[in-house]
Amino acid sequence: MDSDSLNEGTARPDGVRPMDIAHNDLFTAKEKIELLNQLKADITVAQQEGREPGIALEEIDRAIAEVRQDIEGGHGPETPLRGDS
Repeated sequence: MDSDSLNEGTARPDGVRPMDIAHNDLFTAKEKIELLNQLKADITVAQQEGREPGIALEEIDRAIAEVRQDIEGGHGPETPLRGDS
């Protein structure tokens, strides 16, 4: 997702919410973290440019925390998180 997709005012880009990504079984934990970090970067850029993207950074942080908690708890795909931030 690039920041150009956030030009639609307060609507969520493509209707995707951070928890949708966190709970999606089609992605590995590493892919979920990567997607959520990219979304967070896009939202940050949009906010710096004065646009309201419709997704709070805290919502993304909660989704990332949930993915990490699932992995630490032994739930979900077993994907190493080394090097992820």
